[in-house]
Formats: sequence, structure tokens, C-alpha cells
Amino acid sequence: MKFFIDNLFILAIVLLSGGALLWPVLTQRGKRATALQVTQLINRGKATIVDVRDPAEFAKGHLPDAKNIPLAELDKRIGELEKAKSKSVIVICQSGARAATAAGKLEKAGFTDVHNLEGGIAAWTTAGLPIAK
Repeated sequence: MKFFIDNLFILAIVLLSGGALLWPVLTQRGKRATALQVTQLINRGKATIVDVRDPAEFAKGHLPDAKNIPLAELDKRIGELEKAKSKSVIVICQSGARAATAAGKLEKAGFTDVHNLEGGIAAWTTAGLPIAK
């Protein structure tokens, strides 16, 4: 017990840093999907692709048939995706961070099968998969 009292400050730092490392994993919204899993969903024809990057980023290259709805506009444009509630929705951004936020918003709006592309468009291009411009 004396050890814990003498090293209380160090133990607090360890617990705080551990919590900070776990926070992104615990707050991840939507299912995470690899590029291969996303490709399979697209090939089955049961997926709607939503790219939440800014229009300038979207214009540089995006997944074929992706719909561009920037994250900042998602709340007011979510009605455009009503027909996709019965399908899988794949949310994509540059690295996966914005897509996680968008996946949370879609889940709150009633979308039941939301997938976040792990690694974003960067992982997609690294895997050598097709990009439309």
C-alpha cells in the first residue's frame, strides 16, 4: 500500500495515458471495414457510398459511384440518404477520423448498417483499388 501512496502521481499519469489511448477505440462509431470488405459490399450491390470529405478533396479522386456530402453539411443533407436506410452505408474520408463522426450521426438518424472504411481513401489507394475523378 505504501508503494501506491508514494507513487500516486506516477500511477495517475499511467491511468490517464492509458485512458487517452483507449478513448478513440471505445468511441468508434459504425463498423470498421477493410478495403476488401468494402469491395465485397460494393460488388454485392447492397451498398451506398458516402464520401464526407470537402468537395476539393473529393474532386482529386473518390470511389466510383460515391456521393459527396461533406461532414459539415451532413446534418442538413441526411435526408438525401433516406432510400439507403435499408442498405449498407459505407462512409469514407481521407483517413477515417471524419468518417467515424459521420457514422455516429448516421446511426443516430436510424441507419442500421453503417461501415467506416478503415484508413479512409488513403488505404483504398494504397491497396491499388480504382479511383474515379
